[in-house]
Amino acid sequence: MATSHTAKLLWTPASPSKTRTAEFLRFVEKKHEVRLADYEALRQWSISDINIFWEDVWQFTGFQDRMWPRPHYFVGAKLNFAENLLFPTADPPEDSFAVIEANETERFFVTWRELRERVRQCSHAMRAVGLEQGDRVAGFVANHCNALVAMLAATSIGAVWTAVSPDTGVQAVLDRIQQIAPVFLVADNGVMYNGRVHQTHDKIQSIVEALPQLKTCVVFETVPNTNLDIASLTFQSGKACWHSQFVQSVPNDSRLEFTQLEPDHPVYILYSSGTTGKPKCIVHGAVGTLIQHKKEHDIQCSIRPGDKLFYFTTCTWMMWHWLVSGLATGATIVLYDGSPFRPLDEDGNGEMAMPSLIRQLGITHFGTSAKYLSILEQKNVYASQEANLSTLRAVYSTGSPLAPSTFEYVYRCFGSDVNLGSITGGTDIISLFGAPSQISPVYAGEIQVRGLGMAVEAWDYEGKTVTGTGEAGDLVCVKPFPCQPIKFWGEQGETLYERSYFEQFPGVWHHGDFVRINPATGGMIMLGRSDGVLKPAGVRFGSSEIYNVLSQHFPEVEDSLCIGRRRQSDLDETVVLFVKMAQGQSLTDPMRDNVKNAIRRHLSARHVPHMIDETPEIPITINGKKSGFPPTFVDTS
Repeated sequence: MATSHTAKLLWTPASPSKTRTAEFLRFVEKKHEVRLADYEALRQWSISDINIFWEDVWQFTGFQDRMWPRPHYFVGAKLNFAENLLFPTADPPEDSFAVIEANETERFFVTWRELRERVRQCSHAMRAVGLEQGDRVAGFVANHCNALVAMLAATSIGAVWTAVSPDTGVQAVLDRIQQIAPVFLVADNGVMYNGRVHQTHDKIQSIVEALPQLKTCVVFETVPNTNLDIASLTFQSGKACWHSQFVQSVPNDSRLEFTQLEPDHPVYILYSSGTTGKPKCIVHGAVGTLIQHKKEHDIQCSIRPGDKLFYFTTCTWMMWHWLVSGLATGATIVLYDGSPFRPLDEDGNGEMAMPSLIRQLGITHFGTSAKYLSILEQKNVYASQEANLSTLRAVYSTGSPLAPSTFEYVYRCFGSDVNLGSITGGTDIISLFGAPSQISPVYAGEIQVRGLGMAVEAWDYEGKTVTGTGEAGDLVCVKPFPCQPIKFWGEQGETLYERSYFEQFPGVWHHGDFVRINPATGGMIMLGRSDGVLKPAGVRFGSSEIYNVLSQHFPEVEDSLCIGRRRQSDLDETVVLFVKMAQGQSLTDPMRDNVKNAIRRHLSARHVPHMIDETPEIPITINGKKSGFPPTFVDTS
């Protein structure tokens, strides 16, 4: 089937020469005496000599440093991850806000001075109970400032941070953190969501009992009046204590110290989805995480001191780590814990949390999931007029492909001058392959650009590039990049690492996504996971192509899931489509025929599902990604 390369232009930058992307381009041109006509020329230069490129990013963005197999970067440098977030080279005023913490009812404003003081207290208290470099610190915490402080305190010492959201079931938590044997746990005494308080006492008790290496458990007083008996939280090595008790004995004259470490010292452990066994423990290093995030925030997104960066996320998702690294630019980060749909006004006037936050706090860069934007589109929120969010300069969307119609919805209702950055990357790289650009146009349905320094291509199943043809293929990266994981945790870690990324195409990073790169625009069209690629009669296509047809032509379908079924007795794969109908709607035989005809008309006969059935719910992960497996995260409260 022929592939169309046309795409609808939605946005062009009004003042591209004033962006940090353009500043970096001029920096490169002057330093290396080259001429670079546009973003793609800059990207091609960035992957022509990756060592020079990353050295330039280091110099341009600024670092606090003291001067298979996976390559090492910046050998000989010494740095501390937390120091670079707490003392950005942009040097924002101490009394300006570093963090704004928000929930469904309250707002808290934290200055740089206050944030540093809270990290100082927590860091010294951690040292006092024996926390050392290399120890693992686990969080059973929501997205609030105490979680951020605990992470910064742990990484200031050289400990390794990992976190799982408290709405996660106990077994899912233990499947992850038992593998890394944490010695220190921080936890919330409860969480508030959609106006209700959910107790966590029983969950915490079950978790601490299952961690024999645990030495300390500190509980945050996150929600009031939970009646949690702190003395009853006992475990093999001791008892839990409240956070206020934990830091109260820290001397006032103690200094905030940062252990200077090798560039690849581990800072984070994240987890794979766990669809083929226990989740893999993916270990990310300091310099790779930091330099990649600084490149994306500073150069790709043009985030600066005075800006306010927000992402709707949990501490489990890699976007939390991406969000908090925004501190390294000198910007203010906004941490929100609660429902994104809950009205904030007591009279129930329908003003939802996210638009209200943008307006109240003056957020400039707003990030969320594609699912959230799709729901707003389906409900026709702001359909009659723009949301009038005057401070907003960028909207970021990830978690799943964003439908072309939702691109147009964002520009229609959030403002015609925002940079809509549909982005893609993942837990595996704790950052982005497909990124925003401040000097490139936005086309409907397309991620703007491939990230600087990321040699991303599309390959067919034989390992041949189809990047320039516009055909769909596997997303690969053909040159090393510093945010590759430094290892997988555990005795089989090296074997699992190689099998996960380098087995399909030896020596080349195989990401597991299915992608098409438009040769006319350079944009990326994400087509879903390649391990869930549909292949009836040998024709490969991504499930999002089906979803786009449904979202554009069938408003009575609230959500859907398209999977491939192939039983041992089957000669070929069968495409099965499950639909969740909107309230008051039902799936009828005539509608089944209409869906099949629309898919045949807009895609091809090979795309038409063999079966279409109705389902009451679509399984999704906690980050809003559709899953063909039972959800990993279950709220049992």
